[in-house]
Amino acid sequence: MATIDQQFVEYIVKTLVNNPDKVDVERDIDERGVLLSLSVDPEDVGRVIGKRGATAQSIRTLLRVLGTKNGARYNLKVVNTDEGEAAAEGYSNAPKDDLADQDAAETEADIAAEAANRDEDVNPTEEEDDLAAKTRAELADLDDLDV
Repeated sequence: MATIDQQFVEYIVKTLVNNPDKVDVERDIDERGVLLSLSVDPEDVGRVIGKRGATAQSIRTLLRVLGTKNGARYNLKVVNTDEGEAAAEGYSNAPKDDLADQDAAETEADIAAEAANRDEDVNPTEEEDDLAAKTRAELADLDDLDV
């Protein structure tokens, strides 16, 4: 039988998600308080977490209010239930060292490309030179004005 805190979280989350039948809340008690582990359909994880974690933080705030009323300390953890689908969507389970090497290689390529672009931009066209000269002259005239 689900406790009042589990029912509370289930009720809130089921109203937010597209697949309410896949919402599950597990309850663990330890020395720090009550931990509620929430698992939802992978499609609905974004809805539960919200922009910049705002929705999950709001649920946690409501749990703290419930905890104050019941004399308990609550925390909410959103559990990733389907890692296989995440990998299929382009997320990698590769070791961190491999990812770091890949990031370093991409960064070196980006730096080389930027350097090549800068070299091209160093030599302005004749039209750009004329525009720059006219702009400097206009600014010099403005500096001479007494305002």
